[in-house]
Amino acid sequence: METSKVGEELIKEGSPKITDKDIVKVVDKSEEIQKKFGPRGPLQRFIEDARLLIAVVKDYWTGTYRKLPYGTIAAIVFTLIYVFNPLDLIPDVLPIIGEVDDAAVVTACLFLVERDLLAYKQWKQG
Repeated sequence: METSKVGEELIKEGSPKITDKDIVKVVDKSEEIQKKFGPRGPLQRFIEDARLLIAVVKDYWTGTYRKLPYGTIAAIVFTLIYVFNPLDLIPDVLPIIGEVDDAAVVTACLFLVERDLLAYKQWKQG
């Protein structure tokens, strides 16, 4: 099974379990999560996407932007927590390969929420 499909399956299984507590965790840990998207490794190409994903969660939580389905927020929160958790499917302590699954999950998330994220980005810039 290709990695993007694995990422998509993980999101579809995990996002229904997301709670308000998880959203708060992403908001509270946003700086630490952002650091996971560093200038080296498989997540470097998602630095700007990570900023956008964190921003949409924060704006959703504060009530500033609510024009997206809860399923979209759940998928984003699941993805950010997955990246933040060092003991996910492939532990991040394994150099490079430990971040490959994170990159697959981020890629799948961006694909799944693309339309809602684009609308948010336009709203944010507008």
